[in-house]
Amino acid sequence: MPRFVEDRVLDEIEVIIPNLSLRYSGGTAVNRTIAPLIAQKLDAAWFGPDAPDGIRRLSWLDLLRLRFQPPKAHAVRIWHARRNMEMLVGLVLKWLGWRFAVIFNSAGQRRHTGYTRFLIDQMDEIIATSEISASFLERPATIIHHGIDLEAYKPPLDRAKSFAETALPGKYGIGVFGRVRKQKGIDLFVASMLRLLPNYPDFTALIIGLITPDNADFVSKLKADIAAAGLSDRIRFTGELPIEQVPAWYQRISIYVFASRVEGFGLTMLEAMAAGNAVVATRAGAAELVIEDGVTGVLAPTGDIEALTASIEPLMREPERCEAIGAQARARVMDAFNRNREVDEIIGVYRKIWAGRDRA
Repeated sequence: MPRFVEDRVLDEIEVIIPNLSLRYSGGTAVNRTIAPLIAQKLDAAWFGPDAPDGIRRLSWLDLLRLRFQPPKAHAVRIWHARRNMEMLVGLVLKWLGWRFAVIFNSAGQRRHTGYTRFLIDQMDEIIATSEISASFLERPATIIHHGIDLEAYKPPLDRAKSFAETALPGKYGIGVFGRVRKQKGIDLFVASMLRLLPNYPDFTALIIGLITPDNADFVSKLKADIAAAGLSDRIRFTGELPIEQVPAWYQRISIYVFASRVEGFGLTMLEAMAAGNAVVATRAGAAELVIEDGVTGVLAPTGDIEALTASIEPLMREPERCEAIGAQARARVMDAFNRNREVDEIIGVYRKIWAGRDRA
């Protein structure tokens, strides 16, 4: 397509990226990663908390003004939702006269409720983050895999030195990142560490992520088990960290464990791979799509402590293997899961809406 046509189309696309979750989540992380890149190519605005740099913010007053400022001739205005609430708000605004085309980005890998299916049926376009996610939608979807910021998430110059600077016990780190709850398999990770750490004194385990009040009893039980085993110094809960500090922690650990029982996609798995970690992942989310077992990581069944422990131990026994597996993992992410590719494919969906703007 000639360049002048490319520019004309992009000039006629406006995008609002709503982020209507009060909790920082995987959906928020994805939005923050790609929104500034979308804003570099077309008119895009962020609506909601946790706005990243590089994109203008849309206030409630700004949103109200759009009701009386329809898109210019031949242009289209898109509301790009990732959650039920964002779909609902976009549809209500559309029904009240806002000139929006509403699209939904789905990562779920389970049968949707009747309410969610109703919302999905009203969408102008659907994006799914994997073939598995698409299979639950009951309508056609464009499959666009997640992408990672390969500059933010990259291997350290010296991993051993990076870990040593933490002053944690041992020489190597093994970790799991994300909200601390049963769905994420944190209890499976802890159970594996209780078995393995006594035999591998060079390792310290890290659990980095938000502990919400509804999971306080779950975490208290884990901490009690850790204390009873005498491993409180070697299995650490850091709590939630500022997002800008997280990439450095991937650089400090050697093994990343993705232990989820149920997952949408599994963004932390990609972040760890991009940082050159050796990843042990349960077969949840997109793990089987992303990881070639034994080459770019190690796969294990979901919900199986014995299998997870058996998958982790060879890497702890031979930690020198981690760098080689981590290098293969990063190469895999660079090839298939970089964020520039994701942004280009998302803009391709925006173009499709623009081409059918009279229907939208």
